[in-house]
Amino acid sequence: MLTFPQMGNLERLLGDILERLEVEYMPPPKTTAKTLALGTKHAPEFSCLPLKINIGNFIEALDAGADTLLMAGGKGPCRFGYYAEIEDRILKDAGYDFEMVTVEPPSMGFTRFVGPIKRVSGKSTRQIWKILRASFPKCRGFDFLEKKALETRCFELNIGDTTKALKKAMDILSEAKKPEEIKEAIDAGLNVIDSVSCDKDRLVLKVGFVGEFYILLEPFVNFDVEEWLGNRGVMVDRSVYITDWIGPSAKNPVAGTSDDELAEIAKPYLGHSVGGEGLPSIAHTMLYAREGFDGVIHMFPFTCMPDTIAKAILGKVGKDLDIPILHFTIDEQTGKAGVATRLEAFLDLLAGRRRALVN
Repeated sequence: MLTFPQMGNLERLLGDILERLEVEYMPPPKTTAKTLALGTKHAPEFSCLPLKINIGNFIEALDAGADTLLMAGGKGPCRFGYYAEIEDRILKDAGYDFEMVTVEPPSMGFTRFVGPIKRVSGKSTRQIWKILRASFPKCRGFDFLEKKALETRCFELNIGDTTKALKKAMDILSEAKKPEEIKEAIDAGLNVIDSVSCDKDRLVLKVGFVGEFYILLEPFVNFDVEEWLGNRGVMVDRSVYITDWIGPSAKNPVAGTSDDELAEIAKPYLGHSVGGEGLPSIAHTMLYAREGFDGVIHMFPFTCMPDTIAKAILGKVGKDLDIPILHFTIDEQTGKAGVATRLEAFLDLLAGRRRALVN
């Protein structure tokens, strides 16, 4: 039985692909404090928080009967490319018996990307390619629904309505299989979110959300900051979406800015990739400043090299472009109350700046 880590809507995306591949799978339980405790117990102390939670996810799934672990690979300088190998060694040292299947990104060669999928599914390269092409528009639809909810929640008249509408929209899309069904389901889901009672004349703060992809995509580790802010009348624009991150074209249609464009935007401050979201964090912050956003929230795991570099550079970016930036370095010691306190103070700052501009 195959399993994979939890991360945002990854369960819905991978679930659709694996069902089309006719691969039996079981998602791990939703990430909780227990998951984090398990991962922290077995992982090296100074490893990234995502690695620790991945290990916790896998332990819970293995204990529930999984025997095959699906993990993405990658190339440096971000340490994510080593996760699968490290997790394999840690879990086998802990006494677990399983097979680790590592799917490398298409940029590392199509054979290395498709080979592991052929092994677990028994499908031909042609069949896999056809399935991925059929499923990817649906996967992207989930991201567009999330983005629509972020744009809507800050205007809702009844707190929680957008979150309920998003779940309903996601469920509608989950049932779609054929291309025409997927298109109709995406439109229907967007209409469900559009139907939320809103006050569009309400003045709202606009905040950009940048940083390391796992922290931005997984509500458990970012303390559900997007919903927290939206419930307080703040519009959030997230810079990272799953299908942009894994999409081979690098055009990033959900977030709206391609990798090439981001690299060009960041050049005055950083002229080359440092791995992960280091360069995109800088470029998106610059875009948010140009687009008149009130502030930026930057989140990343403790010891994350790419976004540690970004943090050092963002100090100058914020000063030069006159945009406040709130940094959060997240590890297993980070507490929800402390995050909320800092966010409340940041919103007070942004509201004060907005009033000063109006007056």
